[in-house]
Amino acid sequence: MRWLWCIWTVLALGATSCGGDDDAGATSSPSGSDITVFAAASLTDAFTELGEAFGEAEPGASATFNFAASSELARQLLEGAPADVFASADEANMSKLTDGGGAAGEPVTFATNRLEIITAPGNPLGITGLADLAKPELIVVTCAVEVPCGTYAEQVFSNAGVTVTPKSYEENVRAVANKVTLGEADAGIVYSTDVTAAGEDAGGVEIPDDVNVAAEYPIAVTAESGDPDTARAFVDFVLGEEGQAILARYGFAPP
Repeated sequence: MRWLWCIWTVLALGATSCGGDDDAGATSSPSGSDITVFAAASLTDAFTELGEAFGEAEPGASATFNFAASSELARQLLEGAPADVFASADEANMSKLTDGGGAAGEPVTFATNRLEIITAPGNPLGITGLADLAKPELIVVTCAVEVPCGTYAEQVFSNAGVTVTPKSYEENVRAVANKVTLGEADAGIVYSTDVTAAGEDAGGVEIPDDVNVAAEYPIAVTAESGDPDTARAFVDFVLGEEGQAILARYGFAPP
């Protein structure tokens, strides 16, 4: 009889309960733990809102973010920093992780972005394009060349055939935007989404499509994730309808 078998199991094996037949069909689901997401600095505003929406969609689950340059995040991950998800602003830094065996599965592109010139509000110096940034009297800042926005800026300057000598190279794209909005620089190269995020504190000058670059943002669950189910649920949320709608509100284009 089943009840006699259960009693024997409790006494002999120390079992604390006897499951019914319904347990046999149980499937895995997000555990509801807090996951750590390493994300490019340009994703700060969008992912902050996206993380809140994810917590509402997955009761008990939450995401803690580490925002920085993708190159810095890739370095931290390769040195063993604990994280569950990596969202990069370029494929090159994601490749550093995948080549080192640090990703669980193939990364997926979830958004694209474009570069733009950021200026003071109202563009008081009348900057009209990339050629103006070559003027020696202008204080121009860009990201460091190893940072995705710095690499992209060099590509744009090369495409346009202009030589720009930045007065400083910043650690990430938000630092470039801050230099301009604080009046410490006249102009900088950032993503279009950063100009949007700055609102009334900045102006923007679009870069023509024929010399601009499309920044692709890949995302992946890390191989060392402590909660891969919740991590995959977060990635799915980013790729899903609600996540894509949030990204679009912050100026990101779909993949």
